[in-house]
Parts: sequence; structure tokens; C-alpha cells
Amino acid sequence: MKILYAIQATGNGHITRAIEIIPHLKMWGKVDILLSGSESEIELPFKVKYRFKGLSFVFGNNGGIDIWRTYKKMHSLRLWREIKLLPIQKYDLIISDFEPISCWAALKAKKPCVGLSNQMATLHPLAPKPKKIDLLGKWVLQHYAPVDYSYGFHFKSLDQQIYTPIIRKEIRQLTVANAGYYVVYLPSYSDKKIIKRLEKFPEIKWVVFSKKSSKAYQVNNISIEPLSRQKFAEFMAASAGVICNAGFGTTSEALFLGKKLLVIPMKTQFEQHCNAAMLNQMGVSVIKKLGKKYEATLANWIENEEPIVVDYPDQTADIIKTIVENHGILPKDAPLHFLNQGLFEQL
Repeated sequence: MKILYAIQATGNGHITRAIEIIPHLKMWGKVDILLSGSESEIELPFKVKYRFKGLSFVFGNNGGIDIWRTYKKMHSLRLWREIKLLPIQKYDLIISDFEPISCWAALKAKKPCVGLSNQMATLHPLAPKPKKIDLLGKWVLQHYAPVDYSYGFHFKSLDQQIYTPIIRKEIRQLTVANAGYYVVYLPSYSDKKIIKRLEKFPEIKWVVFSKKSSKAYQVNNISIEPLSRQKFAEFMAASAGVICNAGFGTTSEALFLGKKLLVIPMKTQFEQHCNAAMLNQMGVSVIKKLGKKYEATLANWIENEEPIVVDYPDQTADIIKTIVENHGILPKDAPLHFLNQGLFEQL
């Protein structure tokens, strides 16, 4: 069976999830990987067959997407050319983690496409939604990467097709402690804006992982660290709590590690506001922006907030098995128990 697994590279969460999923996919067939987008700092440790620019959102410095820079990077003719170049017809199973090139190529060729992402879950009827619905943001989320079948991940299971998060092995194997400092990761804010707010709490040690800086530096009680996958995980595991945007990857890992969590959903990102609605329902603190107005909320969170207890078992093998058996084209003479043992990678 020939499998195309397409991954969105805007942000790091899609990549970290893919690192866990790909070995399981390889147990069922020959896997080709498609990567599109350009905002991830994490390298995928697998051979990538197709690398496209796709559609990427560019992080700004004021808590949201940089619309102008995003627009300048968006080339409709190039996008259409990438869709046409993808030989989608040769694949027996197409799985997209909110990746648009694969979805539109499959739609054009009338090939079934399976969506497997957090974005799929945020659109679920049972998923909490923000009080104020961003109609444009919702429309983009619905049409950015259209699929025929949806499987998703959320902070808690909603039905048989909405699973709890995939937590990478490195996080599961970490030793959890509390060294008293707080980890901050807010890629949509400039270092200057983050430092300005955190300086109001001089008694707290802050470790800020920055998307904007390539070197470490110190400002009073605030340590700025360039983004490093391994270092970030280790610091998070030994922290007292985590402040981050309302994306899916970091928030899931913080909850799994038993850290108290405060989230700031990115402006104009409907998905993040949906995530924040679910987290808030679970008892996680949510603030609108990193501003003076929310200093009292932040102070109360530091002083009084308690971690949320979650149970995130490793379901990756079962998820992939379900998708393959429901949507894959398997050899007619293949004994099913062989597939479960991963003996078809050579096909």
C-alpha cells in the first residue's frame, strides 16, 4: 500500500505529532512524506519526498498573525502549480495533518483524503466554541484543507473519532519536578513586549523561549533562550507552570506533565480560540492578551492556580490502525495479522 502523509509546517505541533505517527504508518505500507509551510523550527527526522511552500501564516510581534507578511508570502499561481505537480493518483491512502496542497490535489483528482489533526476536532459539534465567533476565521478553518473523512485530537475525547493528544516519547520519558521558575513560549509576541510584562513580577524567575532570538541573554529576572526542542522540553518538565499561546502541542504537553497552565490565544486564529474555549471549560486560565489589563489575573494565576489532572494514554498505534483499516487499500491476499505486525513496509 502506498501512503501519502502530508504535514503542515506552520508551527511546531504538527511536526512533533508527525514524528510519533510516521513509524506507525510505515508498519502498514510505503510512506511518502509531504511537508508544506515555513514557520517550524523542528526538523523532521525522516526523508521528505515533497517539500512545498504551500500556505503559511507568519507570526507577528503583537499577539497575532502578521497579515502583511503572510500576504506577501502567498502566491496563488505557485500554490496552483504545487497542487498540479503532486502525483496524487498513485497513492492508496492520503492522510493530511491540515496540509492544503494534498487536500486540494485530492479534491481535484476526486481521491478520498483523510484529515488527522487538532483542527478537525475544533470543528466537531461537541467541541466548545468561543462566545464570539469569528466567521471569517471559521470559514478559513473549514475550507483551508478540505477532507472527506475527519479524525482529530482535542484536550479530551469527544467521540470515537476525536482522540486525546499524541504526546511524544521524549515528553513521556521526562522526569517531572518543580524548580520554581515559569516557562513562557509566545511566538506571536516580540521579546520586548514579553519582557515588559514579566518585569512586573521581579520575585519570579522566568525562562522565555524566543522565536525571535538566536542567542541566549538575561534581563534581570528573565532568561531568554533560543528555541530548542530538547531544552524546551527539559525546562518545561522542571517548571512550576507554563504560559503559552493556545496552540495544541505545547498546551497538551504542559497538561500531560502536570503543569499549571495559562494560555493567550493568538488574534485572528479561530482554531486557538476554540482550543482556549475547551481549556477554559477544563479549568485552565485564559487571558485575551499579554497586557497591563491582565496583570492581576496573571498574579492570581501565579499565586493560586492548580494544575489540571488529565489522562493521555498512548493511542497512536490504535489510531493509525483504525484509519488504515477504514480507508486504506490493502492487498487482497494479505493476512490481517501480518499487517498488525508491520510486515508490509516493503510493499
